[in-house]
Amino acid sequence: MNTTLSILFYTKKAKTNSDGLVPVYIRVTISGQRFEISTRRYVEISQWSVGAGRVKPLIKTEEAKTLNAFLDSLKNRVYEFQRQIVQEGLTFNMPTFKAKWLGLSERPRMLLEIFQHHNDQMQKLVETGESAPATLERYKTALMHAQSFIKWKFKTSDIDVCSLNMEFVSDYDFWLKSVRRCCHNTSMKYIGQLKKITNLCIRNGWLQRDPFLSFKLAQKEVKKEFLTELEMETIQKKVFTSFRINQVRDIFLFYCYTGLAYIDVKKLSRSEITVGIDGKKWVSIHRQKTDTPSRIPLLPPALEILDKYQADPRCQYEGRLLPVSSNQKMNAYLKEIGDICGIQKKITFHMARFTFGTTVTLGNGVPIETVSKMLGHKSLEQTQHYAKVLDQKVSQDMQSLHNKFKVTPSITNHEKTGS
Repeated sequence: MNTTLSILFYTKKAKTNSDGLVPVYIRVTISGQRFEISTRRYVEISQWSVGAGRVKPLIKTEEAKTLNAFLDSLKNRVYEFQRQIVQEGLTFNMPTFKAKWLGLSERPRMLLEIFQHHNDQMQKLVETGESAPATLERYKTALMHAQSFIKWKFKTSDIDVCSLNMEFVSDYDFWLKSVRRCCHNTSMKYIGQLKKITNLCIRNGWLQRDPFLSFKLAQKEVKKEFLTELEMETIQKKVFTSFRINQVRDIFLFYCYTGLAYIDVKKLSRSEITVGIDGKKWVSIHRQKTDTPSRIPLLPPALEILDKYQADPRCQYEGRLLPVSSNQKMNAYLKEIGDICGIQKKITFHMARFTFGTTVTLGNGVPIETVSKMLGHKSLEQTQHYAKVLDQKVSQDMQSLHNKFKVTPSITNHEKTGS
């Protein structure tokens, strides 16, 4: 990041003293930010050269020589502070310069230190149940990327938050996509997490301008995969030789029939199975990701799976309904299930949630408002994304209109020929 520095000496006529002398000021400008302060020296306005920022060369008095020498010493002092700041491994900018000039002891606010402090606080929130562990992991990864980028670009371990600007954000976006090989949407997520840190700095008064002001933080729409009824049936009927793969298959299908997120099923307990208004069993939870209520009637296939693992030793020991392992392990087994069943799609637990919203519910005529409520969406707009990928739903919605405009043989041959 290039830093520009300029030094200007000037006078202020508005502050002329009783002797008719004007005060001389120094203005230091660093990358567009100004710092102005009086030199505590005065001069006759007729002797001052605005262009040179000095007493006019033709003035040969001892006072003129002394003042010009003093101004040169102030200029040298600015350059010396610049050298010291860089030598100390700090970023040369207005806050670090002012701290030197005014003799302040306060250290500049460093980006990665603030980021780490944010993550430390989030760790405590995870321990008290106020934040999700997965969210913390995402911020830890975002911090790791920011550290690597700063080392790559600036050859240093940290930078002052005051040196953040649009160039920094644009270069970070480029680095994520080129060096780290992140796709556009993944890059936007990491940049969005960094933006939260800069917003924190702005609120605390550590950063005056938003470096993201002109940056468009928008994700591209990605087509999400879901299983068809035939693919679900293939997985359901397949008998696997491995006990563990059969177990993962069952758990995956439970996700498909409930639409719950991975973490919500992993921590699902017996107390969250309630009797609904219809006298049947429902899942009643608060989604961990959005902290929104979600109540879902349990379909017969989902109930069969719960019954199957009711006496499972691990479930009884942990007080859970299903023996859910880590997301990474489960997805690895799902890949194997997809290969064995000849399904070309990349099967994941998030796909199961999308399958519930499309194939299981919308595809079978469940109103979109009901689906939205069961999925725990905060707005119907989120659920509409599920509906627009389902050609079957479009076909059903258009069927009545299709019948209305159906062509009937009402035109005779005589009318066609005009004879």
